[in-house]
Amino acid sequence: MNCLNLKYEQSAACPFTNFPNFDPLFSKKKVSKLYRTGNLTSVSEFFLLGFSEDPELQPLLFVLFLSMCLVTMLGNLLIILAVISDSHLHTPMYFFLSNLSLADMGFISTTVPKMIVNIQTHIISYVSCLSQMSIFTLFVCMDGTLLTVMAYDRFVAICHPLHYPVIMNPPLCCFLLLVSFFISLLDSQVHNWIVIQLPCFKDVDISNFFCDPSLLIKLACSDTSTNNIVMYFVGAIYGGTQVSGILFSYTRILSSILRVPSSGGRSKAFSTCGSHLAGVCLFYGTGLGVYLSSAVSHSPRKNAVASVLYTVVTPMLNPFIYSLRNSDIQRAMRRFLRKSVML
Repeated sequence: MNCLNLKYEQSAACPFTNFPNFDPLFSKKKVSKLYRTGNLTSVSEFFLLGFSEDPELQPLLFVLFLSMCLVTMLGNLLIILAVISDSHLHTPMYFFLSNLSLADMGFISTTVPKMIVNIQTHIISYVSCLSQMSIFTLFVCMDGTLLTVMAYDRFVAICHPLHYPVIMNPPLCCFLLLVSFFISLLDSQVHNWIVIQLPCFKDVDISNFFCDPSLLIKLACSDTSTNNIVMYFVGAIYGGTQVSGILFSYTRILSSILRVPSSGGRSKAFSTCGSHLAGVCLFYGTGLGVYLSSAVSHSPRKNAVASVLYTVVTPMLNPFIYSLRNSDIQRAMRRFLRKSVML
């Protein structure tokens, strides 16, 4: 007998509630053994199985992820402070770049600190899991939307340079930022609603180091075809709109650049959007890698490694991508650091 018919309480008819020596403060292995004997109508916590449980590897993982998190936070914070402190960078391009850095900070701070804290127990409560999933989806969507807005900004700057200050005025920039936020918030709440609708779970082991909505749906003990259709439909519309906007912008940009007569002019035009194009390729390339990894491989460790590239490496590399070849950002950073040291 399973527990599918019980909505909010465990019955004595459920096998896992009659298990001998049942202890509510059980260890991970005991929980997994108990919970796999029946479907769970009420789950208080999940187990994140993304990385090794070897005690010898845990200190190395702790140092590695802590270092990557600190580098990411510091790099993105420097970009934000440099843009704020330098009046020459108060332009639409750097306004969106600073907000992209802010989204990257939220991106990584949603998953990595929790993973570092729970590197030994791997336990996350149901409420924390839903909160992490919602906030993580919000910042992921913000990243994608801001990259699309930045592509439009480059399109206007290169294809309509004389009208650029008029088109990309401050009210429009603020409006685009607000639209990006509310669309991302809507998408994150749709994913949250889909998971909340699941009546029960057949397992509590999540094969990653954070709560991914697609993995939670796989743990459901009921038919999830409708949930999957809704989730993929929303994802297709949201992601398809972003990719279409970026492709349209860069198609027009490329067409405009090829009409420039001098090679120096073409090189300068390419340099203005090279960093953004690299960031787009990194973001969507690693995102596609995560999707293909979860579809092809059923190894929790391989899925976790692919997710690390997407959730940790991408926001860590963005400050380097947008600053190494950008003399304006480098100059602003040096000026800001010089002022900070003098204070």
